[in-house]
Amino acid sequence: MVNIDKIIAVSAKPGLFRLVASKPNGLILEELAGKKVHFYASRSYQFSPLETIGIYSLGADNIPLRDVYQRFLTAEPNDPVPGPDAEDALCRGYFEKILPEYDPYRVRIRDIRKCFQWYRELMAHGLIAQDPPADQAD
Repeated sequence: MVNIDKIIAVSAKPGLFRLVASKPNGLILEELAGKKVHFYASRSYQFSPLETIGIYSLGADNIPLRDVYQRFLTAEPNDPVPGPDAEDALCRGYFEKILPEYDPYRVRIRDIRKCFQWYRELMAHGLIAQDPPADQAD
């Protein structure tokens, strides 16, 4: 289960935020980590809803972030996501293994690291989790 609906990245602000409400001149967002609620003016910040972000691919379409995280989740038991101190080559190698169709010329290492960072943050807050096994007795 990957639940990134209403999760927002804000320019120049670390971490991720949950959308509380929108106003004509900005957004009211709650920090995932601190649970503090703040107003962010749209004239001062840029907002990127995670559900609209995609990874460049060699094909015609981008790979939605939700699908990327689902692949990470599937691979996680046997092949965990590299940590924040992992070498660039290890990060890029993991990305190639999980997303062989990604475009290595347009996806920079900082994008890969940000993708991993957000994944870890979403996991920590229970927004990404393995689906419970289906009960086959029904």
